[in-house]
Amino acid sequence: MNFFHFIPLIALAICLSAACGFRVFLPPLGVGLAAHFGYMDVAGQGLDWLADWKTLSILGVASFIEFCSFYIPYLDNLLDTIASPLAVIAGVLISSSLLNELDPAFKWGLALIAGGGSSGLIQGTTVAIRAGSTGLTGGLGNFIVATLEVIFSAVLTFFAIFLPIIGVFFVIGLLYLGYLSIKKIKEKLLKKKTT
Repeated sequence: MNFFHFIPLIALAICLSAACGFRVFLPPLGVGLAAHFGYMDVAGQGLDWLADWKTLSILGVASFIEFCSFYIPYLDNLLDTIASPLAVIAGVLISSSLLNELDPAFKWGLALIAGGGSSGLIQGTTVAIRAGSTGLTGGLGNFIVATLEVIFSAVLTFFAIFLPIIGVFFVIGLLYLGYLSIKKIKEKLLKKKTT
């Protein structure tokens, strides 16, 4: 198989993994819906079970609970401790499934580095931003963080399904934006401590 065939698959894996860093259940739900309605062929990757109505129902309920839970101050910080390892695991599993046609050593290496790495970096960034928001606003500003996480997860899932190469650049941009946000929050927290 041609190497260039794998570039969109790797981009797809990175985008979906990064989307899992924002919300664990929304990206698999998006892939399942896209597969169910014929926008994406996942049979070759062994993900055809995502297109089943039972799976979609479970992912829909899980996404809704996850969505609502992050709007409860302080519970959102607690959920981050659970979501962090789950996001990395989801990123690795989605990546490894999408890269099924690759040599197993290469597949798992990429899944761990690109999949687990991108979801872990995004999740770590959101944890830091949420902690900073809690420190600055007493948790009242966290609904903005939660809303942005859902939006970014949905947008990344869309890019992953329809424009994966562009999605990778979006992931890079989000990581840079996250870095700048964390830097700014740190400065505000230091100012708050000194006053």
